[in-house]
Amino acid sequence: MKKNGKKILAAVGSVVMAAGMLAGCGSSSAETTTAAKQTTKAAEQTDAKTEAAKETADLSGSISMVGSTSMEKFANALSETFMEKYPKVTVTAEFVGSGAGVEAVANGSADIGNASRNLKDEEKAKGVVENIVAIDGIAVVVDPANMVEDLTKDQLAGIYDGTVTNWKDVGGSDAPIVVVGRESGSGTRTAFEELLKLEDKCKYANELDSTGAVMAKVASTPGAIGYVSLDVLDDTVKALKLDGSEPTEENIKAGNYFLSRPFVMATKGEISEQNDLVKALFDFIHSEEGTELVKSVGLISVDK
Repeated sequence: MKKNGKKILAAVGSVVMAAGMLAGCGSSSAETTTAAKQTTKAAEQTDAKTEAAKETADLSGSISMVGSTSMEKFANALSETFMEKYPKVTVTAEFVGSGAGVEAVANGSADIGNASRNLKDEEKAKGVVENIVAIDGIAVVVDPANMVEDLTKDQLAGIYDGTVTNWKDVGGSDAPIVVVGRESGSGTRTAFEELLKLEDKCKYANELDSTGAVMAKVASTPGAIGYVSLDVLDDTVKALKLDGSEPTEENIKAGNYFLSRPFVMATKGEISEQNDLVKALFDFIHSEEGTELVKSVGLISVDK
């Protein structure tokens, strides 16, 4: 019996040792597989970074943008950020109004025409393509001392077509209304008049050639009213509610605030037909980084 017991114990010991060796081999194999996967992933990431760096290094040249003064803040931020990403690329932006920008891209003197409005049929007929990159709200502003807080769409239209000439007629004090607007050809003016169905009907006391000039004039003129891009609002003026809605992103997206318009970066032909630099710029705009840039300058991003 003793001899048989020893044999049994020896056999059990052998089985345990074999199992342990197999377990050890299995563990080692799993660790090796995991390590191999991690190495492969790291190599792929390194290759991707190398390729991205190569593309960044290879991209060089210049991009010209011409157009809307309302898009100045966005265009400058876009230019600066893109040039930081691609150091060998130069992006120039000229602000001469939406109409001039679309004409520049149509005749080939600019790569991109910035327009703070939808393109007209006659512009599209020239082969110009409308690429909406953001949405901007148009704020109606008055001097900070003005008692009026809210206007209806009809009241606003009445002020701009000359039917309403005194603030007392819309709930304010007895004071004349000084109607301020943009110059002919301005995208902001075009969008504002189209949204109110007032094309060529507005009675302006002052027609100014930039968003900044409108802000300054309204801020310094008692009784003045003007319209500007949502993203330039500051405490030098008071933004009015329209039909009870404040000019905010939430209200614009919900369709509660009626004065909003697109920011368009027009191209001659589709984006896919543009040179590598212009295509890279639009790729950046549609990236997560580009979406954050749009939001950072007070605009509303659009779906890709």
